[in-house]
Amino acid sequence: MGTLNTEQIMLWLTTKGAEFGLKVLAAIVVWIIGRWIVGWMLNLIEKAINRTGKIEPTLARYLVSIIGVLLNIVLILAILDIFGVQTTSFAALLAGAGLAIGTAWGGLLSHFAAGAFLQVLRPYKVGDYVSAGGVEGTVKELGLFGTTIVSGDSVTHIVGNNKIFSDTIKNFSSLPQRRVDCDAKIANGVDVNDAITLLKAALPGIKNVLATPGPEVEIAKFTAEGPLLTVRGYCHTDHYWQVYFDINKMIAHEFGKAGYPVPETPRVQRQL
Repeated sequence: MGTLNTEQIMLWLTTKGAEFGLKVLAAIVVWIIGRWIVGWMLNLIEKAINRTGKIEPTLARYLVSIIGVLLNIVLILAILDIFGVQTTSFAALLAGAGLAIGTAWGGLLSHFAAGAFLQVLRPYKVGDYVSAGGVEGTVKELGLFGTTIVSGDSVTHIVGNNKIFSDTIKNFSSLPQRRVDCDAKIANGVDVNDAITLLKAALPGIKNVLATPGPEVEIAKFTAEGPLLTVRGYCHTDHYWQVYFDINKMIAHEFGKAGYPVPETPRVQRQL
């Protein structure tokens, strides 16, 4: 039996060994040259994408990676074809595997697709202060699967892009200025016009409050404790919280200096 196997091996080597060796050599040459061509093409594509400046760097890297995978698959199919492997069957098997993986990872792929749209449409960018996916904070990273947002209390939130893309996105940094709204309640009996004049005169003195549009002080509504005033000032987006806190400090200072009483809820008299 051993002698028969040896004879078969020797027969195969003498009849087809040289042909198989040439195929192996050709496959190695194709692999080396193909890898060089793939690397050269990816480098060229990446430079072309970056030169346009219209695609985010994160999206550009992912696009180059996807193209690289596709080119390497083509290279592998070409090498298999050298050995006479039916590449059509292999391609069908690969497509079936891709479909199965895609079904299993449907949720992940939905985040991927939403991330691609976010990269192209650019509703926000890194550094913007946004409210998205139920989270409000500063965008630290915009990935293809999730967006990293750091809230004001220094908590890092990673929100799936599909959740962000399917919900309302508020970008507080897209415009150069924001309106700061604060409330000021005055007690019953205090002259409303006097309080409004007092606050309007003090608002322009707050640091970073813009002259145009001008500050506003109006009656928002009436409560049991007294009228509620809305105090508004406009500022650059970067100065929002500084202006917000300074307006509240100004309200407390001006009302205290004017001697306004603290608003109190009227007591309900009991009927005997």
